[in-house]
Amino acid sequence: PSREFHRLMGPVCLVGNGADGQLEVNPAALEILSGVAQPVVVVAIVGLYRTGKSYLMNSLAGKQRGFSLGSTVQSHTKGIWMWCLPHPHPCRAGHTLVLLDTEGLGDVEKGDTKNDVWIFALAVLLSSTLVYNSKGTIDQYAMEQLHFVSELTEHIKVKARRGDDAEEDTEFVRFFPSFVWAVRDFTLELRIEGQLVTEDQYLEHALALRKGNSKKVMDYNLPRQCIRSFFPTRTCFVFVQPVSRQEMGQLDSLPTSALDPQFLEQTRRFCDYVFQCSNIKMVKGGIPVNGRRFGALVRSYVDTIRSGQVPCLDNAVTTMAAIENEAALREALAHYAAGMEGLQLPSELDELLAAHGTCEADALRLFMQRSFKDEEQGFQKQLVVGGGIPDWAQQQGENCWDGFALRGAPWAPVVGQGPFVCSKWLGEGLCLYFPLSFPPKEEKQKAELLEQQRKAAEEKQLQTEQLMKDQERSHQENVKQLEAKVAEELASARQEAERALQSKLKEQEAMLQKGFAEKARLMEDEISGLRTKGCLSVRC
Repeated sequence: PSREFHRLMGPVCLVGNGADGQLEVNPAALEILSGVAQPVVVVAIVGLYRTGKSYLMNSLAGKQRGFSLGSTVQSHTKGIWMWCLPHPHPCRAGHTLVLLDTEGLGDVEKGDTKNDVWIFALAVLLSSTLVYNSKGTIDQYAMEQLHFVSELTEHIKVKARRGDDAEEDTEFVRFFPSFVWAVRDFTLELRIEGQLVTEDQYLEHALALRKGNSKKVMDYNLPRQCIRSFFPTRTCFVFVQPVSRQEMGQLDSLPTSALDPQFLEQTRRFCDYVFQCSNIKMVKGGIPVNGRRFGALVRSYVDTIRSGQVPCLDNAVTTMAAIENEAALREALAHYAAGMEGLQLPSELDELLAAHGTCEADALRLFMQRSFKDEEQGFQKQLVVGGGIPDWAQQQGENCWDGFALRGAPWAPVVGQGPFVCSKWLGEGLCLYFPLSFPPKEEKQKAELLEQQRKAAEEKQLQTEQLMKDQERSHQENVKQLEAKVAEELASARQEAERALQSKLKEQEAMLQKGFAEKARLMEDEISGLRTKGCLSVRC
């Protein structure tokens, strides 16, 4: 689908509730995503129902209407809704912005709070920036409403095999989105102990931990510690009430001139931050996600939840890689076949090999661009060793030379006069036929045939050498592109580990400044582990 198509489509339901009450993926949304080959920047918003989440998402879309706002005390958005748009910021040209508006948390009409937990977990798993929307101030009540964040360890797993839960927690910061707290209808002055503070300082003050080991202190610290530990970056925006309480239900129909200028400026700053600072969606290993891959992720996570299991980042990436690598194999083979079918036949062997080399290199490059996490190069081997290009080439050679006919071959006059043996080019499936025996002839004819055999043998030797050289060329091309792919994936993994390391170092410094020396010391193991992973990524 074109960019204009996405714009015209508007928001569509991505994840809803089926007739059985369980979450299900909307096939129409997956169809849209399948047409998005660009990298995606995914921004999700979560929060209590009727807190104005949809207005902020419409603002990011640059529209007054789009996601439904609603005008009553009932939750209006159900499930998770998606809007795909061209990214508006110049630094993200060629990227698609995916906005996810989620069902309001805490809706008393739902009855089943498990749905809230999974909506929150999916928003975390799918986004590169997570916006938490609340009203009033960041106080203890607001923190208590954010209890979902402290339950994430029960609803998200990083590794497929079970291990230490504490180790799982330390891994979250490597894969979780950036965190933005949007405080709506903020009426206070940004002052702490009489001093003016920034919005980020206000957030850090609200996230400050208390000293002590009592249950009351631990309960107080838990959601704060989770936010500090799980999310690599965090920031805050406060918004005044845009219009009078009586006009709030008409927010999507009021002209901009009717809104509070301070609110409009705050909204502009919020949008600018999200556009400039939201990263491309990545999965474990630093692998960038496009629309197709994002659709596979959504399906994998929802299928896992429906099965009663806990979504696992390892398993989701493995599933996504298998789907994408299979598609990459088909696309590369089709590219090779299309290139070779354009060859004028019959052809000299050197022309044939040159065309084969070019098409094979292009097909391999195309495969490398789309594939990722090809464990032990299983799909790549299918392409260049068996089941892919070699099988296709052999099929052409076996069709009575309707495919790759060799012009001027010295044994051509005797084809059809006796049994033949196939001299197979190792690894590429190209068959060359040579005579074994001939019908009785007069002596002169026998001499001529023997001479033909001698010339054929010489030609065979020359062509075998050519074929072996081409086989070596093919091997070297395969190795070169594989090394480039491995280097690219290692660099991505290193960036992922470095991002998490810097977050932990910043948090450790904050703990030391606030007098939590023991907590800072306990973070050393996490930091050492991240340093080790970053080092392994570059094969120290």
